Amino acid sequence: MAMFTGKVALVTGGSAGIGQATAVAFAREGAKVVVASRRVKEGDETVHLIREAGSDGFFIKTDVAKASEVKTMVEKTVATYGRLDYAFNNAGVIEPKPGPLVEQTEETFDQIVNVNIKGVWLSMKYEIPEMLKRGGGAIVNMSSVAGVIGFPEIAIYVASKHAVIGLTKAAALEYSKSGVRINAVNPGAIETDMLSHVAGGNPEAMSQMGAHHPIGRIGKPEEIAEAVIWLCSDKASFVTGHSLLVDGGLTIQ
Repeated sequence: MAMFTGKVALVTGGSAGIGQATAVAFAREGAKVVVASRRVKEGDETVHLIREAGSDGFFIKTDVAKASEVKTMVEKTVATYGRLDYAFNNAGVIEPKPGPLVEQTEETFDQIVNVNIKGVWLSMKYEIPEMLKRGGGAIVNMSSVAGVIGFPEIAIYVASKHAVIGLTKAAALEYSKSGVRINAVNPGAIETDMLSHVAGGNPEAMSQMGAHHPIGRIGKPEEIAEAVIWLCSDKASFVTGHSLLVDGGLTIQ
């Protein structure tokens, strides 16, 4: 039997990249999957892949920076499937134009903070009560290697990912005795649209990023998805408040 048969998972930022790969991985393990994102066409494509993987799911257009939309996202999940067992709070943004922090705008700061920090907080705010009603669950928040080390020219993003780890640790402490495990995943450079944006769409720059990882390459979205699945599974039943580095050895140098 698949690991998550009869369970329900919610993935924010599920329209592409790591979010999409994780939604499909949940489906392959038998979970029904709710996909939340601002991009409708791409979100619908993820739902198609979920059904191809043999499970069921639906898409709900959601801006995680807006409390009313996050509340509706969780309420519709429970109204449709009767429960919420797992959540991957993955939605995130980065500086639209990487550069020195003194050149970044207040608008950019607010956008990154609202999505990457407030969005994770709001998601947990509405997910946790539903999990508590049913005796527990598991949440994974998306951080980054940028949550444990610094990178130039994306200072606001770096700060936001450090904050996600702090939120994760505090929330894990609050709910550790209530059956809700809360962890974070910290990817290195992964083949995603966001990484391509940071690299300026330059394949050579992408290759150079891979060379900085001791493993000799950048990662694949599916490799992060597997880490999220493990953190949500009973195989990680004694793991909470942890930030799991999946970075090809980048941070051990």
